[in-house]
Amino acid sequence: MSIASEGVATLDAPDLDGALRRGSGLMRPVEAVAAVLLVLIVGLLFGGVVSRYVFHRPVIWIDEVASISFLWLAMLGAAIAIDRAEHLRLTIFLSMMPARWRPVAETLALVLVATFLAALVWPAVDYAIEESWVTSAALNIPLSWRVSAIPFGIGLMLLLVLGQLWKARAPVRVLGCAAVVALVCGALWLAGADLRALGYGNIVVFLVGFVALFLALGVPIAFCFGLGALAFLTFTSNVPVFVVIGRMDEGMSALILISVPIFVLLGCILDATGMGKAIVDFLASMLGHVKAGMSYVLLGSLFLVSGISGSKVSDMATVAPALFPEMKRRGHKPKEMIALLSTGAAMADTVPPSIVLIVLGSAAGVSIAGLFTSGFIIAMVLLAVLVGLARWKARGEVMDGIRRAPMRAIGKAALVAAPALVLPFLIRSAVGGGVATATEVSTLAVLYAMIIGMVLYGGIGPRKIYAMLVETAALSGAILLILGTASAMAWTLTQTGFATHLVAMVSDLPGGWMTFMLVSIGVFMLLGCILEGLPAIVLMAPIMFPVARSLGINDVHYSMVIVTAMNIGLMAPPIGIGFYIACKIGNVSPDEAMGAIWPYIGALVVGLLLIAAFPILSTFAL
Repeated sequence: MSIASEGVATLDAPDLDGALRRGSGLMRPVEAVAAVLLVLIVGLLFGGVVSRYVFHRPVIWIDEVASISFLWLAMLGAAIAIDRAEHLRLTIFLSMMPARWRPVAETLALVLVATFLAALVWPAVDYAIEESWVTSAALNIPLSWRVSAIPFGIGLMLLLVLGQLWKARAPVRVLGCAAVVALVCGALWLAGADLRALGYGNIVVFLVGFVALFLALGVPIAFCFGLGALAFLTFTSNVPVFVVIGRMDEGMSALILISVPIFVLLGCILDATGMGKAIVDFLASMLGHVKAGMSYVLLGSLFLVSGISGSKVSDMATVAPALFPEMKRRGHKPKEMIALLSTGAAMADTVPPSIVLIVLGSAAGVSIAGLFTSGFIIAMVLLAVLVGLARWKARGEVMDGIRRAPMRAIGKAALVAAPALVLPFLIRSAVGGGVATATEVSTLAVLYAMIIGMVLYGGIGPRKIYAMLVETAALSGAILLILGTASAMAWTLTQTGFATHLVAMVSDLPGGWMTFMLVSIGVFMLLGCILEGLPAIVLMAPIMFPVARSLGINDVHYSMVIVTAMNIGLMAPPIGIGFYIACKIGNVSPDEAMGAIWPYIGALVVGLLLIAAFPILSTFAL
């Protein structure tokens, strides 16, 4: 996580060379434990696959040990992300503030994070004690072995945040911000009776207004959601804070989510071994000689590489450096290249293994195999509209001196790329065909990529492997904490009865399911601009999917529509976070690229409307 152009903090491509230099020395033992846990999870899951499919003797305790290790990895990773300042946050509004007010806003953001963590420490301990009375099915041990990770992680994060406040060496500013938070909390407590009388108005005050304010102050997104849910329950209801811990646990602990850190690790391996670059080089040798050929190569590379890494950032960071120099030589303008890169990454986000699809399947109870199968086809629809626009825009491309690559060069590039090209199709076919779960495939893909990368693509040193493990732990912790707090906020929202009211309201709208689909497109495009994919999915899926089902909309069809809408919003300036990532990777000013992206956004919108209007595109292969 880093500060991108225009002050947007966002998920960045893994910086493996600098990974071991970041953070404090005191966290080194925690990083080592997190790295060991990640290796243990991969080993356990691989062992489970071998025992089930090779020896036909499933080991029933593997899932429980993996679940215990996974929650500890998530909480330790979240603490590492605190230490390295790698939690996703929106800082565009901070950059607009006068310079003298920014330190105040940043200090207030830290105080708010500390307040949230301090409020959850004892409830988390109580939750662990409560779970000690329940034993696991296979290992027959208290569940407190697993959930003790939550109070430990929260306590560790609180100590790290307090340490950062201490290092700021601005006691007056810190005490002033703490006093402001205390006064506001006191005022809200005294106004409790009046707040309860507001009814749905509290949703606007706490779950919209407060969360928006926290986002503007630069509070990390995970803590924005957590603070919103905590404030809502504390000041407008009699529900104990204990419930927030339970919702966070549920949001982070679904077994399918174990594939998230493993696919993040796969993205790191892709970046470190150069497997993605091999695919780019092969496509360039095949298509580089035709008009708009390099645009085709860029889009095709994003399509294929995303099938390995599961991460938009890794996709763009792999493809852009390999293609941009040649595209510039052929007369492509930098702003057009950025527009194509960002919208191409949005197109490719439904290609398996998409972390967003995995999280969506977990949050909404949709078949991962169905999402993977449909996602591949939907990405091809979006690829077609972008290819058409790219060809039209390349009508004046300079082709002087461009020659078709000799067959010998194409054959050599194909031979080098072949092991890498197999992987995305292996992932899609294995999950889509029901041969293996997404979690099992993620493990096999990591081991395949590691072995092939080390044998055929130059190898990875022990130091870089350790850096990848730690970076994966930090990034996964940041992602999973967002899922946990978003789950708590979504539960809070559903308990108000708002979802039932929404169903009734939507049912009365003219136009039936298509009107609801258009409303959903608008909602998720807006959320994609502000929140990025994962938090928007976890926050809204429990509310929107029941409404869609009540209107007869197929789960997979609806999933494809909202994920595509969210990705378009993610890449739409002036707020879309993904647009600024692309600008940073391509080293192009956002002001310069902003005007060029709108035709490509328009092409994606056309593709989205086709997907929404014709459910058969999403469902015919299921």
